[in-house]
Amino acid sequence: MLIVTALGGNALLRRGEPMTAETQRANLNRACQALRTLIDDGHRIVVTHGNGPQVGLLAMQAAAGPADGAYPLDILGAESEGMIGYLIEQELGNLLPAGSRIATLLTQVLVEPDDPAFATPTKPIGPVYSQSEARALAQQRGWQVARDGEYWRRVVASPPPLKILEAEVIALLVAHGIHVICTGGGGIPVARLPHGYRGVEAVVDKDAASALLARQLNADMLLLLSDVDAVYRDFGSPGSAAIARIKVSEVNPADYPAGSMRPKLAAAAAFVRETGRPAAIGRMEDAALIVRGKCGTRIERA
Repeated sequence: MLIVTALGGNALLRRGEPMTAETQRANLNRACQALRTLIDDGHRIVVTHGNGPQVGLLAMQAAAGPADGAYPLDILGAESEGMIGYLIEQELGNLLPAGSRIATLLTQVLVEPDDPAFATPTKPIGPVYSQSEARALAQQRGWQVARDGEYWRRVVASPPPLKILEAEVIALLVAHGIHVICTGGGGIPVARLPHGYRGVEAVVDKDAASALLARQLNADMLLLLSDVDAVYRDFGSPGSAAIARIKVSEVNPADYPAGSMRPKLAAAAAFVRETGRPAAIGRMEDAALIVRGKCGTRIERA
């Protein structure tokens, strides 16, 4: 099967971990061991990943430098996509047999420049702060901030993705037996203007972009990996229970918190509704077992 496999933010950084290259490499080694199990099972994979902490850190570093050294989020997104893609490509290559072919591709994602999302930033990026720290930084740097669990983070616009511009190139690489790493951080957001494409100040949701990519590639499955073993019904309540299988007609993403399973369920449901093919959500370490239907949550048409 061709599986578009989206690595959650925990693949690089767990909450509270130092944002060092060594930490991210160690975490990605574990993620790539999970990816190898899919390849060992005979699947072709296209790997996507998040970039929220990384793009936020790059923005802070740029802001701390000379005034003319600040870069917009699309360029910082491209930097983070290249950096994370390099680490995944190297770690996965070290685990696969000699001669395995892997490629990292910077990926542009088309968005609508007048989308209402630009007026209501919702995408958390960068490190977490206390409420007082977040408000002080918002005052100093002109940020918008919002609660993220117990902490606060900077939030930026996150318009829905309309098209993966490099999808044909990705499909060509896949057809030649190459494992592709792409659409990192939801891809580099661009808008079509009268003079051509131009980057915009936003960060696209990685799960939504991964589902769109899976549809454009005609993938057999969408696999969304995180640090949670499954989607839970009535999560946090005494009667909470893991959902092994669910029909897409029964999925209501609004029943889940915006910062947890909601974007994953929305992306999975969109893929299943349009293609009739399954999507699954589960823990990164269980990737192969999730595909085999042994654990995780599987979303199906019927």
